[in-house]
Amino acid sequence: MRILVWHVHGSWSTAFLQGDHTYLLPLLPDRGPDGRGRARTWDWPASAVEVPVEQLGAAAPDVVVLQRPHERELVERWTGLRPGVDLPAVYVEHDAPRQGAAGSRHPLADQRDIPIAHVTPFNRTMWDCGDARTLVVEHGVVDPGYRYTGEAPSLGAVVNEPVRRWRVAGTDLLLRCATELPVHLHGMGVAALAAQVAGTPAGAGLTVLEDLPQARLHEVLGRHRAYLHPYRWTSLGLSLIEAMLLGMPVLALPTTAAPEAVPAQAGVLSSDPDVLLAAARRWLADPAEARDRGLAAREHALTAFGVGRFLTDWDAVLSDVTAGVSV
Repeated sequence: MRILVWHVHGSWSTAFLQGDHTYLLPLLPDRGPDGRGRARTWDWPASAVEVPVEQLGAAAPDVVVLQRPHERELVERWTGLRPGVDLPAVYVEHDAPRQGAAGSRHPLADQRDIPIAHVTPFNRTMWDCGDARTLVVEHGVVDPGYRYTGEAPSLGAVVNEPVRRWRVAGTDLLLRCATELPVHLHGMGVAALAAQVAGTPAGAGLTVLEDLPQARLHEVLGRHRAYLHPYRWTSLGLSLIEAMLLGMPVLALPTTAAPEAVPAQAGVLSSDPDVLLAAARRWLADPAEARDRGLAAREHALTAFGVGRFLTDWDAVLSDVTAGVSV
């Protein structure tokens, strides 16, 4: 198939683009959010093709995979085709509701032309999609390989824009941990957090590495004794799955989809930061337990989030959508 899809979430796209299709990536001169083209920090296959937006109509996509509400209008403006009417379409909902789930109405609720594919069963349950057709295609992640050494007696974390996303991302909880143990934070916008907490006890325990390429991130992250996932409210972070595949034991809050993604043998989930810190101290003193927990995390992630299963699921969805089958 020729699949029109935007570069929105790099890690999700990296897995999605591994299939046996041609992927048409809209490209604008400024490479802004609506036309990023190919990723710069991920290794994407040659089948992921940048297409200037004025040429999308001539590129003749067979199906469009939407990820943001306004992309429906972009498709019609740039190709003259209406998603779900003239062009088969499916909408990927990456996120949990931003506000209270009881009152969260999905932007595509009640329409029947475009099915909504959620990335976790939790998200599907929390969103009110009305009469819209819904399904779940759980995440898949390209296996980075077992990279864990645990040689550094520290915690690794990955959070993009930790200042702007403060409580959602659990930045305050991460800083609480950094006041007592060394924490190395990776991601976009992490330097701003380091500047904000410089001179404080948390700042003394915090090391930041700004936006490393994915391959380098995997190499560096696996050196830490454990992975800290401080998010209060988010969809299931792909960085969490990647850390598990690296072979890292996990420390996380038991929120959103994390309890289903992290089995008990793979880490410690608790709403009490003191419990997470106690587990971290234990692993820093007992590398063997940390390694055993990380091996269990990797084994589970390979089964639950393998890219082969992910692509098979997506092929079935795309085949049904293009054939007009109700999914």
